[in-house]
Amino acid sequence: MSDINTRIQIPSVPNGRLITGHLKDFQEDPLGFLRKAANYGQVAKMRFGPFKHVYLISDPEMIKEVLVTKQKYFVKSKDFHALKPILGEGLLTSEKDTHMRQRRLIQPAFKRSHINNYGQDMIEVTAEHLSNWNDGEERSITQDMMDITLAIISKTMFGMDLKEGYSIVGEPIETAMRMAIKRMRTIINLPLWIPTKSNRELKKAIDELNAAVYRFIENRRQESVVHEDMLGILMAARDQEDGIGMTDTQVRDELMTIFLAGHETTANALSWTLYLLSQHPEAEKKLFDEIDSVIGSRNPVPGDFINLPYTQNVIWESMRIYPPAFVIGREADEDVVIGGYHFKKGDTIMVSQYVMHHKQEYFPDPEAFRPERFENNFVKTIPTFAYFPFGGGPRVCIGNHFALMEAVLVLATITRRFKVKLPPDHHPVIPYPSITLRPRSGLRMIVKERRTKLK
Repeated sequence: MSDINTRIQIPSVPNGRLITGHLKDFQEDPLGFLRKAANYGQVAKMRFGPFKHVYLISDPEMIKEVLVTKQKYFVKSKDFHALKPILGEGLLTSEKDTHMRQRRLIQPAFKRSHINNYGQDMIEVTAEHLSNWNDGEERSITQDMMDITLAIISKTMFGMDLKEGYSIVGEPIETAMRMAIKRMRTIINLPLWIPTKSNRELKKAIDELNAAVYRFIENRRQESVVHEDMLGILMAARDQEDGIGMTDTQVRDELMTIFLAGHETTANALSWTLYLLSQHPEAEKKLFDEIDSVIGSRNPVPGDFINLPYTQNVIWESMRIYPPAFVIGREADEDVVIGGYHFKKGDTIMVSQYVMHHKQEYFPDPEAFRPERFENNFVKTIPTFAYFPFGGGPRVCIGNHFALMEAVLVLATITRRFKVKLPPDHHPVIPYPSITLRPRSGLRMIVKERRTKLK
């Protein structure tokens, strides 16, 4: 590499503290800090702690190099190591050859034919949950969306009903994720074998999850019938190169990864969507008109998805303003040149969907909620990595088609029957960047019936 020793000067974000650098500023307001940092150029240098240098890249072509053309030079950032006690070597945390092999084995579970089959489960689970909604009541919409998406994953993965899914895996996975977030935000983590209160709580949740998942796997091993849910597909998968399937541990790791990626991100996307619609009555009316025209008084069916373009655009625009995955971290595994800039082994690279999705040059009036901007194949008119809610390259979200269909069908099922609005005394709605981007204090909303429940 001829220019490996030529390092272009990278502008630093000013006003870092002596010891912690920019870490405190980032922790206090990650979204605001990243947008500020992006103003210093297509690459901006930050310091997190005494020795850790972090580079924010906010140029689409350079992001493409990091995620696609030169992705082999990078591994996941060390923050994700905090998730390994929960996810093991699943797709979200595995690297290199292990990741490639697992992705080959998992891909069949997300074929379009299987996703279409899951569509009916998505609708039925949502309709069942809505049977508990009453006209005029105030509900925690963020919790409702979490419950619905967890139930959908439980149904499509294991064939469990709504209540059974939450009681078996819902509570321990929520505990495990809460503790993992704390570990991701802590500079120094004590090993899990040290019996601190946090470690004991996390270990207990992981033990409960393992007991449940391994019990499911063992029961399936003993059955002769073939199941068409995700567990059945994963257990039947064989690598085309060597004909070997997954071990029970590998199946467990991927199931845990699908649980995490498959319910929290979509739940947050739906929560933000309902909030945005409540704040923009013209867009809400346009959505209602489409739902009423296509679906009317009947229940939705999976085939409605293709006939709901505005509903799809509402989801796309919601994920632009509030992308559930708001930042991607990579660590250089060896020296590499990106866009003429030389990065050394060990350097941390950040690319941010939130930053890119709010750039004026790609999205005029970026703070405005305008689903219409996604009409006429708009995304094809801008650089690929100006808008990338599902990531990109070999690590693009494997369940992106599943997630989009789920978001559209759940939204259609809800809005066919209900209109939601914030109560007058609602606290300010502020995005909270955790592992995913969620409303800081949740969303309390009043549900108003548009149509009566079908008998």
